[in-house]
Amino acid sequence: MPILPIDTGRYGTAEMRRIFDEKNRLEKMLKVEAALAWAQGMVGNIPKEDATMIAKKASTKYVRLKRVKRIEEEIRHDVMALVKALAEVCGSSGAYVHLGATSSDILDTATALQLKEAVELIEKRLINLESVLMTRAEKHKRSIMMGRTHGQHALPTTLGFKFAVWTREVARGIQRLRDCKDRLLVGKMSGAVGTQAGLGSNALKIQHLVMENLGIEAADISTQIVQRDRYAELTCILAIAASTLDNMASEIRELQRPEIGEVFEPFGWKQVGSSTMPHKRNPMICERICGLAKILRSLVSAALENVPTWHERDLTQSSCERFVIPEESILIDYMLVLITYVLEGLEVDEERMQNNMKLTQGRMMSEAVMLALAKKGIGRQRAHELVRELAIKSHREQLPFKRVLLENDTIQKMLNKKEIEEVMNPRNYLGTALEQIEQVMKKTRNEQRDRSLSD
Repeated sequence: MPILPIDTGRYGTAEMRRIFDEKNRLEKMLKVEAALAWAQGMVGNIPKEDATMIAKKASTKYVRLKRVKRIEEEIRHDVMALVKALAEVCGSSGAYVHLGATSSDILDTATALQLKEAVELIEKRLINLESVLMTRAEKHKRSIMMGRTHGQHALPTTLGFKFAVWTREVARGIQRLRDCKDRLLVGKMSGAVGTQAGLGSNALKIQHLVMENLGIEAADISTQIVQRDRYAELTCILAIAASTLDNMASEIRELQRPEIGEVFEPFGWKQVGSSTMPHKRNPMICERICGLAKILRSLVSAALENVPTWHERDLTQSSCERFVIPEESILIDYMLVLITYVLEGLEVDEERMQNNMKLTQGRMMSEAVMLALAKKGIGRQRAHELVRELAIKSHREQLPFKRVLLENDTIQKMLNKKEIEEVMNPRNYLGTALEQIEQVMKKTRNEQRDRSLSD
């Protein structure tokens, strides 16, 4: 009976769950056994006709998951159960199954094959998200809104600027993932302690042939296992990516608060926000992303704990990573699908953005006023103190900041009415925001082109 929400189908996409389901795992392990038999046949360690038979039968078409599980219940060893089940269907050729190999040769190489598929799917999702963010950045590059620091009104910015910042964060995530592939996607055929003693004089050639057949690289050196710093790096990279999505989702949740009401995640016509309050429009998808990010970040500790092992190997990492590797892959993939859906369907209320900018009665332009005064020669520190006092007066007496400025004798000597009008216009104080957005778009497009050329 399914228990965990991934197993029940509540979380995760069908594509990623398939990569890590029991049948595909078995298929990958059988594929490694087939490659090993083929390589042994190529170097003359076993008869080629037997290698051909093993390769033919090394499939879930012949080796049934149910049979492997039944054998495992008896002997309590997962790889040996597979070996026995495969040998059964190979007839006399079964005598050569798993020759010279150790369990981790099959397990770790099969994991590399699964991760190759998983990383490819994750990268595809990240690239799609990057494109959605670029589209949003371009569309809203001039959508002026209140920038906030410490949760308080700061200076004007644009919604497109937010999207451009997120675009580059995702772009860095893509690069991290691509950079780790060479270190991550490796298999091994090196025997019990890594010396390849059981594979004979052609051991290095056998390992090369196996990995070439499978389309991955061989680890440069290993003990009985592929060293787990490789997997830990991936977990850290995925945790960073999850935190990026958490950051986006948290911002959308904040901006969806009724007190702000500037952007909203999609909400279906028949969707229910609350079982008791019919009016509720909760940011449930973004909240789910934030919640799942907590789980993904928690996996970092487990992955790092898996790096130390006793001597040439122990089993302390085995049970742990049976959770970590599928879980991190399934969750990040699902989170990427969710945030992309949210951003594609994001509702933006630009009128509310304009109204929110008026809440501080113009005080958000205090820095611009201060700098305008400093340019007139009264000095930055004196200008800061004067504007600070006038901003407090505006707040306490609930007076428009412009009016307070116009009524102040010192300000009147420094700035005329037209100059005050200019300096109080938020569109005149966006700095290089639009230019930076354009630079980000150009840089990201160049990176996308380079990626396509290198693939």
